[in-house]
Amino acid sequence: MPATSNPNRSYAAAHFALELDGKDTVGLFRSIEGGGVRADVMTYQQGPNYDRWRQLGKPKFEDLKLQVGMAMSQPFYDWIAKFFDGKADRKTGSIVAADFYYNERARRDFSEAMIKELTFPKLDGSDKNPAYMTVALSVEDIVFKKGSGAKLAPPVGFDKQKLWTAANFHFKVDGFECKRVSKIDSFTVKQNIIEHNVGGRRSSIKTPSPIEFPNLTFYLPEADAQPFMDHAMKRISNGEVPGRLHGSLETFDHSLRTLCTLEFFGADVVSVTPDRSDSTTEEIKLVKVEIYTESMKFTYNQIPD
Repeated sequence: MPATSNPNRSYAAAHFALELDGKDTVGLFRSIEGGGVRADVMTYQQGPNYDRWRQLGKPKFEDLKLQVGMAMSQPFYDWIAKFFDGKADRKTGSIVAADFYYNERARRDFSEAMIKELTFPKLDGSDKNPAYMTVALSVEDIVFKKGSGAKLAPPVGFDKQKLWTAANFHFKVDGFECKRVSKIDSFTVKQNIIEHNVGGRRSSIKTPSPIEFPNLTFYLPEADAQPFMDHAMKRISNGEVPGRLHGSLETFDHSLRTLCTLEFFGADVVSVTPDRSDSTTEEIKLVKVEIYTESMKFTYNQIPD
């Protein structure tokens, strides 16, 4: 009997897929973690009695964390765009695990999922490795199911995962020269999830809080940093208000086709820090600039197959 015909045989989850709203697979991702279920243990003791009784409390479902690149489909990136706009778009879906032969072996169905946070990767002009975003999903319910054994379609578009490398980006701040920005630190856009317990419902109802937009930290040669230093002196030292800043972070593939664009609004310089001066180094001296942002907008540009 072939090994693949035994549904109880141990397997390595060589392939896995994400389904949303009952539709087909919406794309490929690098890894997934979380998505477990647990309960707190409550201990009771009555009066002078030394005996203790324990029971389980309400269920708690762990967040799902996905590492995704540019191999997801348009609906997934539309979901991300709504998250940046502050719209709590709830999704139902499934995480499907398959073996080496693409046979479905396990499934986790989740409901009322919302994007809780998105971590943008560190970008570096000298890093040629693929870049991935980390997307955390908060869910209200998860059901573990045995796989149906159905054959999953082999992945399509996996090569798109290689389109985005950490070196392919363009950073822009209106009114400033940013062509030689060499690095951008990783940053996270997030919203807290508030849990409400209602009546006899065992699991909590989850609602989102306002989105928190992060500071952006980037590095450019000291030869290009003087305008940012002048702006910081006016804004921080002199208390002037030269005007809020607007800019964008654009990622592109090897053919210079835009993959996604992240615009930021209502920004201003928080700090300007020159790099350490060392007479023994031959590296270009950089200046670290940190800016705050009031809001961001995410736009995905679908690359044809």
